[in-house]
Amino acid sequence: MAPENKKQRKPAITMTRSDRASLSRLAESYVMRNPDVADVLMAELERARVVEDARIPADVVRMGSTLRFTSDLGEGRRVTLVFPGEADIAEGKISILTPIGAALIGLAAGQSIDWTARDGRVHRLTVETVDAPGIVGAPPAPAELRTAS
Repeated sequence: MAPENKKQRKPAITMTRSDRASLSRLAESYVMRNPDVADVLMAELERARVVEDARIPADVVRMGSTLRFTSDLGEGRRVTLVFPGEADIAEGKISILTPIGAALIGLAAGQSIDWTARDGRVHRLTVETVDAPGIVGAPPAPAELRTAS
């Protein structure tokens, strides 16, 4: 019987080359400000299988993805994974520089991962669905173009 405090093996993750480059720079810039979250993000980047942007499966969480996940707390949430400047919890925009954001990157629909909340408690989440983002890095269309018919 395995001890209960034994760490679960983390699931395999996949990341685009551009996300890895952007997130590596971001993590490095946060090492002095928030070393704990920078270390968690760097660990995820190091273990990720990196693929060309065009070769990432549609059901893999990447920057800008909107996904639905369930947690061991019994809640289901729909969120979008974003860079820190875009984060807005009221709109469901989760920063990559949060423990849950760093845990989500690279997971595919159906995968589960344990993550440690800021209060030190370990939680488990399972990605249910992933909606691929638009063109990564492209600015949103101006409002007048989005409403034009």
